[in-house]
Amino acid sequence: MQLLQITNKVTANADKVTATTFSYIDKLKDFSVGFAPKLVGAILLLIIGRWMIGKIVAIIRKVFNARDYDPSLETFLLSLVRVMLTILLFISIAGILGVDTTAFSALIVGAGVAIGSALNGTLGNLAGGVMMLIFKPFKVGDMIEAQGITGIVTEQGVFNTTVLTADNKTVFVPNGPLSTGVITNYTAHGNLRVDLTMAISPDQNIEKAKSVAIAAMASHPNVLKSPAPEVSVAKVADGMVTLAVRPYCTQANYWDVYFGCTELVKNAWDKENVAGPTPHRVIINK
Repeated sequence: MQLLQITNKVTANADKVTATTFSYIDKLKDFSVGFAPKLVGAILLLIIGRWMIGKIVAIIRKVFNARDYDPSLETFLLSLVRVMLTILLFISIAGILGVDTTAFSALIVGAGVAIGSALNGTLGNLAGGVMMLIFKPFKVGDMIEAQGITGIVTEQGVFNTTVLTADNKTVFVPNGPLSTGVITNYTAHGNLRVDLTMAISPDQNIEKAKSVAIAAMASHPNVLKSPAPEVSVAKVADGMVTLAVRPYCTQANYWDVYFGCTELVKNAWDKENVAGPTPHRVIINK
């Protein structure tokens, strides 16, 4: 009798286990039937998406190469495009698999806002650097004046520009303010005009002073023959005649011509008896 009860109990448990097993199998079949197309679609999207990202990056690289953009800008933008497209691809794959992408989108937006707030100034410099590397208001080797700094550009980065001043100081200028301010490029035209201001006594022959100054400047080996040096009357006041003395030169010889021509003109005037202004004071007794 006890044996029969045990047998019945074992049989009942076996039937229960079998029913549960078949229930799980049926659920697994239903899940597989419903999930398999999604999985196949996700795999296909992953393969096609990665192929399309590679093609898009290759097209952008060809555009950069054709327009001769800065290599640092090309590397940065290509990496940025690849990362952004990859993120969009995985969000799309998650959506196909039935994952709620709202949380992912909110997380990305929140992270973007947090990073943007933390790197506000840095992102401004980044945007300015990208814009200047695209539109090229200057290039490495140019002499520029911007943000109160005058010198030769030695390096143009994504975040800042390095300028070497005339007194051999290296200045790092942030690209944000640099890109939104006034930039004077002394090299873009191909030659520079050196602006000197020199004065003579008001009783001197102006034409003689001008011809002597032009001949003195022309004797300098680094002064360009074309455009030719020129001298003009800038102002007649304060007991003197102020002359604008203007030789032309290349960028590399700017300071040599600046100081050299000043000395040459002064010595030539002394030799030709062209007198400079003599300070005088009028005292009136009341």
